[in-house]
Amino acid sequence: MSLRTWDPYRDFTALRENINRLFEDSWRSGDRPPEMAASTWPVPVDIYETSDAIVVRAEVPGINPKDVKISLTGDQLVIGGRREQEAKSEGRNYVRTERRFGSFIRSFTVNVPVKGDQIKANYKDGLLEVTLPKADEVKPREIEITVE
Repeated sequence: MSLRTWDPYRDFTALRENINRLFEDSWRSGDRPPEMAASTWPVPVDIYETSDAIVVRAEVPGINPKDVKISLTGDQLVIGGRREQEAKSEGRNYVRTERRFGSFIRSFTVNVPVKGDQIKANYKDGLLEVTLPKADEVKPREIEITVE
């Protein structure tokens, strides 16, 4: 028989760890913006910057581009839309359904001034690409050196 040191705080430590885990799990979904938490399905995006523009690429397969709305208000870019659920037909016995349907909305803060009137959006093969051209004052400018 081995002796074990008695720790009067062991039960409290275990309780604290369990409570921490409970809060971490519940807040994990809370890390998302409220509009994303309310959406039926999350839309994965990539955002990258070039010298001339900010580009947002969103995966929205199976959505008619007419059902997607894009808006820029101040420095907030909002992409939202809806994917309708297919009508269930008789004679089909679904074993598994993983595709999500319903509304989605994502919003992003654009941290550089953009030319709002020149924003372009393209949709191809389920990929939506929104290009936000940077305003001239934030583009890098090359200064020529004159030699005397």
